[in-house]
Amino acid sequence: MATISKEARQYPDLTSGYNQRWSGTPESVVLVESVEQVAPVVQEAVRDGKRMTVNGAGHCFEDFVYNSDVDVVINMKHLDAVYYDPAMNAVAVEAGSNLLNVYEKLYERWGVTLPGGLCYSVGVGGHVSGGGWGALARRHGLIVDHLYAVEVVVVGEGGEVRRVVATREEDDPNRDLWWAHTGGGGGNFGVITRYWFRSPGATGREPGEILPRPPRHVLLSAAALSWDEITEAGFTRLVNNYADWHVRNSRPGSRAAGLFGLAVLNHRSNGQIGLITQVEADLPGADDLLAEYLDAITDGVGAPLQPMTASMGEYNAMPGCYEAQRLPWLQATRFLGTNNVDLNNPTLRADYKSGYMRGNFPDKHVATMYQSLTSTDIDNSTATMHLQGFGAQVNAVPESATAFAHRSSYFKLYWQVLWDDPADDDEHLTWLRRFYADLYRDTGGVPVPNELTDGCYVNYPDVDLNSAEHNQSQVPWYRLYYKENYERLQQVKKRFDPRDVFRHAQSVRLPD
Repeated sequence: MATISKEARQYPDLTSGYNQRWSGTPESVVLVESVEQVAPVVQEAVRDGKRMTVNGAGHCFEDFVYNSDVDVVINMKHLDAVYYDPAMNAVAVEAGSNLLNVYEKLYERWGVTLPGGLCYSVGVGGHVSGGGWGALARRHGLIVDHLYAVEVVVVGEGGEVRRVVATREEDDPNRDLWWAHTGGGGGNFGVITRYWFRSPGATGREPGEILPRPPRHVLLSAAALSWDEITEAGFTRLVNNYADWHVRNSRPGSRAAGLFGLAVLNHRSNGQIGLITQVEADLPGADDLLAEYLDAITDGVGAPLQPMTASMGEYNAMPGCYEAQRLPWLQATRFLGTNNVDLNNPTLRADYKSGYMRGNFPDKHVATMYQSLTSTDIDNSTATMHLQGFGAQVNAVPESATAFAHRSSYFKLYWQVLWDDPADDDEHLTWLRRFYADLYRDTGGVPVPNELTDGCYVNYPDVDLNSAEHNQSQVPWYRLYYKENYERLQQVKKRFDPRDVFRHAQSVRLPD
């Protein structure tokens, strides 16, 4: 364990995140190297009345880790072991691991994986607790659907610190703490030190028998359409085609569940709109499935597919995948996950938003997308709205079975804009906020849970949802994230963090 003070030369590297809008000036950063070291650090901070936050070695879209109120940051990045625990008959993943580390360890050793996110640098600690999804979610569900247990360092009413292991077993007295970490978000209940994973119904006693097996090979396709050849009618057709395909092809276990597709709707200044698609190559007729999908998405658009020569949001150009590449699964996962140089650019600032869809877009939604993405208010090739494949196996789990409540959505939405000059903050924030507010103007500027929209993704946190200026829906931010699961999360908070030690701008609140 190492404690890094303000005087240390490495201090600046340990007090800011990927998003350069957020940095902090804590008294110290504590680098822990074992699960046993975490509780004493927490106990010392509680004893001294120090405000603490946790960096799980990934990134956060808001200032929940790095802000002016924080005294101590617990950095978990060296707590990154992945191993089989025979006592649990589950694979343990320490909370400082990033996703690529997990994928490599699981697959290279045992030929299995977890259906987590796309980006290599996402930290497991927050990703899992927020309900993590990714390219295999349509086939295997969310990463939390395979969570067997979690270990959390918690603080009691009297300030006493203890490590609690909570499992999904029905007779576990701490089961609600496990449940809270299946979509209840990070930074709410304590310091997560490790997770254990075993798929429900798994009966084997070997690590290669208890978690999902990914396909041996995938087809990875990256194609684009030129903005110069897309009319408003063609854009409308493209967006509606994407939505319609996902509404029609989200039956759990179906052939189409083996396809994951992104439609990357870049601002016109980018020059291209992208379609990034991954298909399980082991499926009979996988090439036909990919061709049918691309034909369905581009039907009537009036612009031919071409190589993806422009960057797409955080993804670099992929012209070599215009002809779909048949790749071993881990190679494809590593390529797609690391093909995002902007995440390593220490000059960039960013803002993000999210939403879920339970049906096709209304015409007014698509008109707003077109207007915003062709607006001359900004000239920024990174400004983008992603349509992200969802549904299928994700929707096979009841909304109350886990804390993740968006179990009837067919696809999700993700907004991103990156820039480098603080003087341009207002320009980019205004563009993004106006886009979002205009899209949801009929529901108070946010995607309220109803028959069409289904709230927001807690792992893409957005503090604008707390603001009466930006959220005029009368639906509070916590309903957008958790829907009807929020009150149960509050009871877990009351039991395991009664002093509200672990808190941030959108943490679960103690009940009144």
